[in-house]
Amino acid sequence: MRFPRIKLDGIAHYHCISRIAGQEHALNDTEKEFFVRLLRKLAEYHGVGILTYCVMSNHFHLLVEMPDPLVSAALSREEILRRVSILYGRDAVEALKTELARAAASQRAGWEEEILDRFRKQMGDLSGFMKQLKQRFSIWFNRRTGRKGTLWEDRFKSLLVEGDEKALLTVAAYIDLNPLRAGLVTRIEDYRWCGYASAVAGDQPSREGLGRIFDSTLWVCGENHCVDWEKTSASYRLLLFGEGEIRGFDEEGRPDRMGFTRDQVEGEVARGGKLPLTQILRLKVRYLTDGVVLGSTDFVEDFYERHRSRFGSRRNSGAKTMRGADWGDLRILHDLRNEVFG
Repeated sequence: MRFPRIKLDGIAHYHCISRIAGQEHALNDTEKEFFVRLLRKLAEYHGVGILTYCVMSNHFHLLVEMPDPLVSAALSREEILRRVSILYGRDAVEALKTELARAAASQRAGWEEEILDRFRKQMGDLSGFMKQLKQRFSIWFNRRTGRKGTLWEDRFKSLLVEGDEKALLTVAAYIDLNPLRAGLVTRIEDYRWCGYASAVAGDQPSREGLGRIFDSTLWVCGENHCVDWEKTSASYRLLLFGEGEIRGFDEEGRPDRMGFTRDQVEGEVARGGKLPLTQILRLKVRYLTDGVVLGSTDFVEDFYERHRSRFGSRRNSGAKTMRGADWGDLRILHDLRNEVFG
């Protein structure tokens, strides 16, 4: 007997998982890329916060933050039109505007709100969000592959998660460690279709998702919360290594599951959760293309002094410290306005 889907009033968090029918390993790199793009688009339409995720070849995990139903029920006309444009495009927005204008010009009371309520009822509902995600992906996948029939197992599973830091981090780490546990990678940041790797590579929504879990890495800026990614990254990486440590071995001394050795965990603790330079260089680092001049302090300062007239009067030094890793004595002439990775 199925247990009824648990849905709370107010903001709620869920771990959702859905598997390909028959456990078929159907999702390759292209399919995973499309799935993530679709996930982001639908999440913004529904007002769902994606804290982290992982797309594997035969299933996916999501850790989501669902909005307060009362907030979704009171969405403004402008916000609904904005979200419709994200998912359905300009033509759909114009069609909706025409429908609303016709309702406003009529003598029928409440018609305009009835139209808007059609969209409000879709937005912020976990079942509706997951249904659209799975259906839209299935249609795209079947057209692409010439496949027919059901792609996913019948019902997605959902676990209601308490919205405190400990519970959310435990689930997030479990999700992001999936590729390591499956033996697909030896470094979590190498599996691009999970929240942590995407965040390390510079994806801002992924960074914001993980950052929202940590109370210590958030601060208020304007009407929103902003994320200190440097703090989030170090704290979360240490958690991943701690949770991913190999602790069990069989009679022949082989690990009972894939993970990190004690030496790897101790090395990560010694680095304070900062990515070592050898791993940073595996990523696309914008300093190496957009930094203008890279080298020692003396080298960068010498260039700065010889071309000082090119810089504004407020600037009094050339060498800038590089962010995102332990770069040692390396310095850069031009700091980055955007992310280090990307």
